[in-house]
Amino acid sequence: MAERSTAAVDVADNSGDEPLTAKADQSTSDGVAQNRERETDSEEAQGSGGTESPGKASPPELHSGHKLARRYRLEECVTRLDGFSSWRAVDEKLRRAVGVHLLPADHPRARSVLAAARSSALLGDPRFVQVLDAVEENDLVYVVHEWLPDATELTALLASGPLEVHEAYQMVSQVSQAMAAAHREGLAHLRLTPSAVLRTSTGQWRIRGLAVNAALRGISSETPQRTDTEAIGALLYAALTQRWPYDNDAYGLSGLPKGVGLIAPDQVRAGVHRGLSELAMRALANDGATASRHETPCTTPEELVKAIAEMPRIRPPEPTFTAPPEYQRTSYQQGYGRPAPHMGATQPVAAPPPPLQSRTGKALKWAVSALLIAALGLGSWQLAETLMQHSKSDDTQKTKTTDGNGKGTDQTKPVKPIAIKGAQEYVAKGDAQAPGDVGKTYDGDSSTYWRSKSFVDGPEMKPAFKPGVGIVYDLGSQQTVTGASIGLRYPGDHTTITLYGTDSMSSSTPVDSMTKIGTITTSGTSAKITVTKKAKTQYVLLWITAMPYASGDQYSGAGYKQAITDVKFTG
Repeated sequence: MAERSTAAVDVADNSGDEPLTAKADQSTSDGVAQNRERETDSEEAQGSGGTESPGKASPPELHSGHKLARRYRLEECVTRLDGFSSWRAVDEKLRRAVGVHLLPADHPRARSVLAAARSSALLGDPRFVQVLDAVEENDLVYVVHEWLPDATELTALLASGPLEVHEAYQMVSQVSQAMAAAHREGLAHLRLTPSAVLRTSTGQWRIRGLAVNAALRGISSETPQRTDTEAIGALLYAALTQRWPYDNDAYGLSGLPKGVGLIAPDQVRAGVHRGLSELAMRALANDGATASRHETPCTTPEELVKAIAEMPRIRPPEPTFTAPPEYQRTSYQQGYGRPAPHMGATQPVAAPPPPLQSRTGKALKWAVSALLIAALGLGSWQLAETLMQHSKSDDTQKTKTTDGNGKGTDQTKPVKPIAIKGAQEYVAKGDAQAPGDVGKTYDGDSSTYWRSKSFVDGPEMKPAFKPGVGIVYDLGSQQTVTGASIGLRYPGDHTTITLYGTDSMSSSTPVDSMTKIGTITTSGTSAKITVTKKAKTQYVLLWITAMPYASGDQYSGAGYKQAITDVKFTG
């Protein structure tokens, strides 16, 4: 039987006790489990949820090699319990690995599993493992989903220790944003365990089993947002401490000591990031029961996303470089790659090669000599020509005369940088973009930035909806601005930026009443504007009216958008 990837385990994973594959799936060569033990799952390990009785439905007797819809060939049974089974399979039509959940059509949960799978498939969010098919056929209900052999589940990552601070920050940020998006569409997970969260080879975090995991096990909740938020808090707690935040062991992690209650991660392990520790406690707090030093609890994934956005950004660790090996000296006698001679040992000195005495050798010597003479002659001629031109240039410079006022010189007035004293987002219509990040555009750090939201239409913005986005900069006093350099995050066709002089930082001043002092359109990641109409002003509006198309990231989806990294003015 093929070796099973720990990163691509069936989405209907087992409990926090031990993997069922090692316990209940003692498979024969044809993939049929000989010992079908029922899972003794402790839902209290998650702090929520319950299960329905599966009734008397018996699991379908299938084996490795069986085909569904003449397309999906079953390869390996990875889970078998409560009347359903989960398999690693091959989609022979598209020639790729997939996962399949199977249960009898008369199973008491068959209808809810189909409904959950189809709802999850309609979401189409790439942050979740996608449901590819959900079918009832030949007295069977089966759900086909993605299989990610290049991903590693959080359970396996935590086996070697807690996550690095930036990795834990990325995990909780991406999982919270994904679950917030799912809840906006009316979908909940209800079984968000460490084995349901995967890190791909590119560093992205993905969630499997949205709605389907809970439906397979009959789990429901009267407060689904609270349930998923607390589960995210438990994931962060485990990522920071390598401990499960309850008094029982689960998912290969040790629980907290009995009787001590819920204690903060930074009290469990030294060196835990204080902000992430408090965030985990805010998500885990039940009914507002939280320590006095913590802020109000987060009861929904959306609140958790806002709390993360308010935290100072956690930077990735600096890359480490291995020092090159110490330089090994060699000698002519030693030669490249030979061992160094022992001290005191007499080394024979090789005799020099004989001189070129043959007819061919003599001809070669004359040819080399002729080439050297020609090269010397050419070099002397070029040197003489250069000296003559330099002499003419000196004579020309000496003929220039200047009067006492310096007239007739080519002196130019040097440019000087203008310090930015403050900034504020300018909102002409609609909502603000990222008002809390305007300071990142002039903090001297090119890795930080202010970003716009993602727009459907572009690259030119629609005045009726949003005429533009921008920032007003305070130069501290009246200054004559001669130019500006602007760093941009997204290249492409195209970005249009215009500078305006204005009399205040208020958004109530319309753009039409301001003084236009320069504009540029670029497709790169930098823009240099030369002021065409010099005027003294204390406030300068940087106004963007066209933005390129960019793919989605952890902050916004794909669309027309732009971000500003560095802004510098000169006078």
